[in-house]
Amino acid sequence: MTRQDILQKTKTVIYDCFPDMHDMELNEDTVINTETAIDSMGFVLIICKLEALFDVRIPERQWKKLSTLGDVVDAIEKRLPQA
Repeated sequence: MTRQDILQKTKTVIYDCFPDMHDMELNEDTVINTETAIDSMGFVLIICKLEALFDVRIPERQWKKLSTLGDVVDAIEKRLPQA
């Protein structure tokens, strides 16, 4: 799975969880908690859905280090099994 695939699937999860954000263009530099309408509970929801989708586990202690969409993609990419 490519980084672009991970990014696209992550954006889809975000748009599914927050339909009001469909008009917002998300990119890897988007700061999740300040540039979007996602609060801490919404962020937890997104991370849980992404963990299920990609069958990975991101330790809770790392969640606060994930500030941009690119950081989230990095965390997922790092935990995916290598092909």
